[in-house]
Amino acid sequence: MHTLDVNPTASITKTFWRFTIPAIAAMIVNGLYYLVDGIFIGHFVGAEGLEAINIAWPVISIIGGSGLMIGMGAGSLISIYRGEGKLVAARKAMTTGLLLTAVFGALSSIYILLFGKTLVHVQGVTGLAEGFANDYLSVFIFGSIATVAASALPFLIRNDDSPIVATSMMVAGALTNIAMNYVFIGVLGWGLEGAAIGTVVAQLMSIVMALGYLVSKHSYLEIFKHPLRSSISDAKQTVVLGSSSLAMFMYYGVLVAFHNKLFAEYGSNVSVAAFAVVGYLMTLYYVVAEGIAEGMQPQVSFYHGAKQYNNIVKVAKLATIVSLAAGVFWLAVLNVFPDFVIGMFNSGNDSLIEEATTGIRIHLSAMYLDGLIILASMYFLSVGKGGTSLAISLGNMFIQLPFLAVMPKLYGLNGVWMSMPLSNVVLASIVLPVMWHHILKQRSATQTPDLVPA
Repeated sequence: MHTLDVNPTASITKTFWRFTIPAIAAMIVNGLYYLVDGIFIGHFVGAEGLEAINIAWPVISIIGGSGLMIGMGAGSLISIYRGEGKLVAARKAMTTGLLLTAVFGALSSIYILLFGKTLVHVQGVTGLAEGFANDYLSVFIFGSIATVAASALPFLIRNDDSPIVATSMMVAGALTNIAMNYVFIGVLGWGLEGAAIGTVVAQLMSIVMALGYLVSKHSYLEIFKHPLRSSISDAKQTVVLGSSSLAMFMYYGVLVAFHNKLFAEYGSNVSVAAFAVVGYLMTLYYVVAEGIAEGMQPQVSFYHGAKQYNNIVKVAKLATIVSLAAGVFWLAVLNVFPDFVIGMFNSGNDSLIEEATTGIRIHLSAMYLDGLIILASMYFLSVGKGGTSLAISLGNMFIQLPFLAVMPKLYGLNGVWMSMPLSNVVLASIVLPVMWHHILKQRSATQTPDLVPA
């Protein structure tokens, strides 16, 4: 067994990468669940399939977001308790997280059953795409608990000080998903329903591995070797701390739904499909940015519990530089090689290539700022400021709505593409100064010496 390494000979940078590289890998693997679906659907079903999965995603985003809320909320509590040396409390937080996973899994199934078809219809889709989207969602009436658990467990295990295990179980799930998509979509021709079945089977693979770890001797907290106790207080704190993560998923779900409706109104079915492709390409940066933020979280939570605020400054600076560099690099790749990256989701549709290229040039022009906004939200979650973290996530959603209301009326289809980058600039100019003011204020208030070399 081992703990988060904060001894005087351990480098903050080394510790940061020890958690961040597995977190980035885990998020990339998690993103592959959606990317692989898009690649297979784009090639075997076509533009209508891409349109359908983009219509279904806002509906299902709340399910994955619920799992992320539990994982990040309970995970933050676990690391804070460990930083304070309270292992009994950390075990209770872990048990509470597992219990919440089961509860939200059941609630998610009821949600899909009652509201799934209605939420598809209100996005303005009709015909073949609507049927495809409903086929996809029908699988999650029974598979929602797997989606919630597969989203929550990696973060609980990472905060149990086992980032490699968390990443390994997600890699196994992603590889399973690729194989299942090939069989269910490519060979059997089950289309969107096959994509959903493949996703659930892959998630079950990850869950089996996670449970195997938790009952093994390799688990740091070893919750199953002690009396299992949950806490209503920890459940409330988990929801409060993790609510920003749920809000972030809901933010993307609501905004995707709004964009889908506007693209259908000001453009065509190809516009909605192009937006799906651009969304997949943005996901490749988003999962890296989220991984950087989540890799930072155990370190910041631990240092906050130990009151080592100088070390928090160093970690936050490093995470900011890495996130910004990753965003600028990926944006350059997309603009230099648009045909190649779009081709991953397309089989010879020239109209789709042209419209998706426009989306890359406009819609993604400020996506690196989105990464820094994610970082700010995660920082406040990590130090127990769940309300501030939630406010940032909600602000990220609501600030786009005025732009979506106005810009399409002024500039038509291009106005829809322009809304996100404009809102990113406005929100980043507010959120980033607030984050750094809080970080530096804490440091100056305590003036603790550096306990860990950079």
